[in-house]
Amino acid sequence: MQTARTKWLAYTVLVGLLPIFSRFLVWLVTKEGSIEPFSPQDFIAFGLVLHISNINEIEHLVGADRSWKTTQNGISAFFIAVHGVLFCLTLIGGDAIDQRAIMYCVGSIALTSLAISYSLFNRIARNHLIHSEHLP
Repeated sequence: MQTARTKWLAYTVLVGLLPIFSRFLVWLVTKEGSIEPFSPQDFIAFGLVLHISNINEIEHLVGADRSWKTTQNGISAFFIAVHGVLFCLTLIGGDAIDQRAIMYCVGSIALTSLAISYSLFNRIARNHLIHSEHLP
């Protein structure tokens, strides 16, 4: 199960965090005030990567309860839609959107997405381990 968690962390979480890390690195080496260290769009990208990965993992899962798979895919689809709406809000920009509020919102949703993805992948890894123990 540790290998599955390591793969999830490396292939999903770290790849999803690349835009956030990249912007922060660029912020570190640019002149003060040139760019912001964090952007809502980067957190939205992180959440999208997590939920798209969830759907991909679930679709390739053999032997899982169909109802559970449908529910999990529905949750991920809902969060993808929420991320899409938040992305549209960030495009409006200007004085119409409270930048601090949108940052808190996307940050909270990104953390929620991480928790959902972790619990989903943990269940998949645990079930895979249980099923592989019964193989000859």
